[in-house]
Amino acid sequence: MRNKENYPKWKARLHEVIYEADTPVGKTFDIALLVVILISVALVMMESISWMLEKYAFEFYVAEWVITAIFTIEYILRIISINQPKKYIFSFYGIVDLLSTIPSYIGFLFGGANLLFAIRALRLLRVFRVLKISRYIGESQKLISALRNSKAKILVFLFAVVIICVIAGTLMHLVEGEAGGFDNIPLSIYWCIVTLTTVGFGDIAPITPLGRFIASFIMITGYGIIAVPTGIVSSEYSKAMDTPKNTQVCPNCAESKHLDNADFCHSCGYKIND
Repeated sequence: MRNKENYPKWKARLHEVIYEADTPVGKTFDIALLVVILISVALVMMESISWMLEKYAFEFYVAEWVITAIFTIEYILRIISINQPKKYIFSFYGIVDLLSTIPSYIGFLFGGANLLFAIRALRLLRVFRVLKISRYIGESQKLISALRNSKAKILVFLFAVVIICVIAGTLMHLVEGEAGGFDNIPLSIYWCIVTLTTVGFGDIAPITPLGRFIASFIMITGYGIIAVPTGIVSSEYSKAMDTPKNTQVCPNCAESKHLDNADFCHSCGYKIND
């Protein structure tokens, strides 16, 4: 097992500020980062409004570079605050952080900054990093666990719904036919999905008594179907009440999701608790 004897104090302090959410300084950093992320995404959306871009082009330009500088500094600090920076660089959040930083540099060097709007909007994904504050409370981790445990049941349920839509759509095509706007089976299946989910665009509607009866049955069924995934997830959520709430991030490899009261990282064996 590795220990923290050779881990500089300044590096440990930096790691505590940037990666940990269960300390005052860590929470303050995460809240500040959340504000910057939301401002950045808001700027991307406002820049897509032509009159605002024309009127405040310089202000947008300055704000974008200020935010880019903040993200760049944060990205560098995250790299130097752990012993194995490659673990962070090639992790999901590491890639998202990089994509949050490079659009402005690419636009400055090669032009065509407008084409990078979509990449800049990916900064919103960084909000999920800040949600480790919620993991401290334990609720978001419980929800993730419930969704993961419900995956198989929900997939079987969705497969059953698809079968119902295919059967009902085929039946409606036979009953209504082209005269009712159900020109083909795929179009009829589309109508069934819209009806079953209670969306009801109204672009296609049955005109025969039998067709309306079938449509009414599908609508009523739709209300019951909507409740099924909720019940599945709720059941699993109730089983996840004991999910570990440990928010510590290993200063060696940046691994998280440790068990409560864990003394060592489950990935690299580095000591995370003194």
